[in-house]
Amino acid sequence: MASTVPHWINGEETRGTSGRDGPIYDPATGAEVRRVTYANAQDVDLAVASARNAFPDWRDTPLAKRTQIMFSFRSLVDAAKDELAELISSEHGKTKPDSRGEVLRGLETIEFACGISDHLKGENSQQVSTGVDISSVREPLGVVGCITPFNFPVMVPLWMVPIAIACGNTVVLKPSEKDPSVSNRLAALFIEAGGPPGVLNVVHGDRDAVERIIEHPDIVALSFVGSTPVARAIYEAGSRHGKRVQALGGAKNHMLVLPDADMDLAADAAVSAGFGSAGERCMAISVVVAVGDAADQLLPKIVDRIAELKTGSAADPTTEMGPVITREHKEQVESCITSGVEEGASLVTDGRGIRVPGSENGFFVGPTLFDHVKPAMAIYQKEIFGPVLSMVRVEHFTDGIELVNRNPYANGTAVFTNDGGAARRFQRQIQVGMVGINVSIPVPIGFYSFGGWRNSLFGAHSIYGPDGVHFYTRPKVTTTRWVDPVDRGVDLGFPRNT
Repeated sequence: MASTVPHWINGEETRGTSGRDGPIYDPATGAEVRRVTYANAQDVDLAVASARNAFPDWRDTPLAKRTQIMFSFRSLVDAAKDELAELISSEHGKTKPDSRGEVLRGLETIEFACGISDHLKGENSQQVSTGVDISSVREPLGVVGCITPFNFPVMVPLWMVPIAIACGNTVVLKPSEKDPSVSNRLAALFIEAGGPPGVLNVVHGDRDAVERIIEHPDIVALSFVGSTPVARAIYEAGSRHGKRVQALGGAKNHMLVLPDADMDLAADAAVSAGFGSAGERCMAISVVVAVGDAADQLLPKIVDRIAELKTGSAADPTTEMGPVITREHKEQVESCITSGVEEGASLVTDGRGIRVPGSENGFFVGPTLFDHVKPAMAIYQKEIFGPVLSMVRVEHFTDGIELVNRNPYANGTAVFTNDGGAARRFQRQIQVGMVGINVSIPVPIGFYSFGGWRNSLFGAHSIYGPDGVHFYTRPKVTTTRWVDPVDRGVDLGFPRNT
């Protein structure tokens, strides 16, 4: 592994011209393990120029050839899944099984892209008027910018890049500077699969790189996943610069538990969805809404399961939950826990001050559980993005639905019940983009689309699946008429379909 992670532009590594770089940490030890090159505007311009130059040939590459490359890319990523998982764990801190699962979910989108020919088929209508036919096709946009977060350094880029490329676009990817190495490896695998240089470029860095991507006149579309404030800012700035934008923001996902639910199933789901990947998932459950006496049934079971969780380094195969991403984020999460105590919530399990033998300087926060959380409290309102689970008690089923629908976030939600009528009512009345029924993390399979509502999504398109195809292409409609000499003549009237 190189001591400094370079950019990947036009099919090869380059250090760029900025002279700036930043640290990459092992979150389990707190030690700096390598550095990453930061791009300036000139470096971004070079990557965009490479993508722009590659676009005409890639757009005109036969669909069958593009599909063959995507099949090869899928095979190579699958063969490298353990290597990719190791890279994720070393820079993100999540456990090896969690990292491997992320790669497998990313593979689903590549598989969808392998069948892109079926999704790019146009439409044709004959004789819509006398001697007139109409056909439509979907064409690629050009150079696409993709800006991705630290929490899924493989899966989220693979939600964007394969579909954008399979549709005939070229890409400039800016991954998180906190765990960037795996993006370079994906770019190298794309070249190995037969992808031409310049079709997929990777630039690393901070705000300077992001701002140049947003404003660059040759980038026609932006895909982003991250926090809501940044998603909103990118959507607004990208739109001002005339770009098509999809910007997925934050979440405060609620899991509604009815008194008739299977409480063992619900407890397993709450702990798994609340503390998996140390809570650093946009689909993590952060609020359990217990209806009636469900809280008294459920809370002891959650406590029992938390007590059995092992927090530690990904290097330990028995670890179930790893650290958070940085020391600063650890301090922010612990500050939120302190705030919850000060505001009067009942701290059932306290994850502050956890010590992991051999990893005393790691960025660890243990599983944390609050009860009697009120909607006015900061721990309810804020997206903590850490292993903090809050229980809110409500009297009636309708109170729970209203609570979820009032929340400014609307990414995912779930209901746990054995009542089919209640589940159907929840599904129909809940105003959230992704819904689970006895499923705590309802992330759609790759041939559907992922996206929330309200402050969880800015723009008209969700990510991957059919919405991804529509985002990365635009329709062209052609009206054709072959005129017999006897039918010619000037007609200044409005065209009629007769």
